Amino acid sequence: MSDYIKRGKKPGNKLYLLIPIAIVIALILGGTYYYRFMMTEYDFSQRLSSLDIDTQIVPLAKDLALPSDDEVNAGDISAQAAIIAKDDGSLLASKAATTKMYPASTTKVMTALLALKYGNLSDEVTVPEESVINEAGASLAGIHPGDKLTLDELLYGLMLPSGNDAANAIAVHVGGSIDNFVKMMNDEAKRIGAVDTNFVNANGLSNDKHYTTAYDLYLILHEAMKDSRFVNYAGAASYNVTYTAADGSQVTKNWRNGNRYLTGQEIPPNGVKVDAGKTGTTFAAGSCLVLASEGADGKRYISVVLKAQNKAGLYDNMSKLLLKIDK
Repeated sequence: MSDYIKRGKKPGNKLYLLIPIAIVIALILGGTYYYRFMMTEYDFSQRLSSLDIDTQIVPLAKDLALPSDDEVNAGDISAQAAIIAKDDGSLLASKAATTKMYPASTTKVMTALLALKYGNLSDEVTVPEESVINEAGASLAGIHPGDKLTLDELLYGLMLPSGNDAANAIAVHVGGSIDNFVKMMNDEAKRIGAVDTNFVNANGLSNDKHYTTAYDLYLILHEAMKDSRFVNYAGAASYNVTYTAADGSQVTKNWRNGNRYLTGQEIPPNGVKVDAGKTGTTFAAGSCLVLASEGADGKRYISVVLKAQNKAGLYDNMSKLLLKIDK
């Protein structure tokens, strides 16, 4: 029998004592990184002052020059970041709107935007191997390599069940590869003035280098809504699809939107009509939602809530923002 066991000692006990110290150091360093990276805010005009970019939306949104403390009529919004503004850029309320945050599946607004901009909706797409998603809990449209769908159908699979598999299939079809499509996403983000955004995938699965801000998501959804076809996908409550599987059989599915305003599970404030939107949820991002709505004044409003604690908190926060719309 080992002398350690005889004496009631554990092998390497001195090293064992260092483990709690190492964990504390790692938490401190991780917290410092999070604070510096994810909690940095600044004035909008300051962020653009050193940039030499040709933007199409930024001139429209100059009214969104947010103060450094970035608390504008936020009230009791409990989510970590939020914004609501008119389509013309007039700011109604914001909270930490220039803080870098994880976007989760709100990323897919940009994926759809590029698919509509560069793709042909009637194209038949053979689902590639890159569409396979192995991450536990990831949302899927349920398509498989070799299945054949049109790009139009894939967009419903992208926006309604929030299919990460559909996102990758679209990326490969439109961009030639996921890497090239991601470059297109980042180029488009910079073009429209979303300069605090960096994408590393087409679906929004968590990655430390994949981030955006509530303000940038305002810009991205603003751009997407310029294409009237976008509402077909981001504004549908459900969609029935029939496509050809890899083995030649016919597959029929019903995809249901995760946006509770669109399915009737949540009711927006009186006088507000929700036109389109995209949800997003991961452990790192919390519960997120971007929304395009219309007020009784006939004007469009875009609102964003990032990192709500849960679904109930997400819709409570979003409804509080929608209450600020002109009735």
